[in-house]
Amino acid sequence: MNIRPIGERVLVKLVKVEEKTASGIILPGAGEKEKPNLGEVIAVGKGEKLSDIKVGEKVVYAKFSGTEIKDKEEKYLILNIEDILAVVE
Repeated sequence: MNIRPIGERVLVKLVKVEEKTASGIILPGAGEKEKPNLGEVIAVGKGEKLSDIKVGEKVVYAKFSGTEIKDKEEKYLILNIEDILAVVE
């Protein structure tokens, strides 16, 4: 799928969250209880406020924000710049 966000928007691929027990066992699906708010930037619009955000960076965004898009098994969000809270370094 080829999506180019317009204006002050960012296309983010949701990062799957896996939970581990204290002994290191991964619990599949445990991260699906609550909508994750971490994603990888796939595309950036041409808005002036977007100079701080680059493709490939991981970002934290506000819960219940954006428009969800599905492509096969992957989930994406189109977010307004105001909904991005931080860049994970």
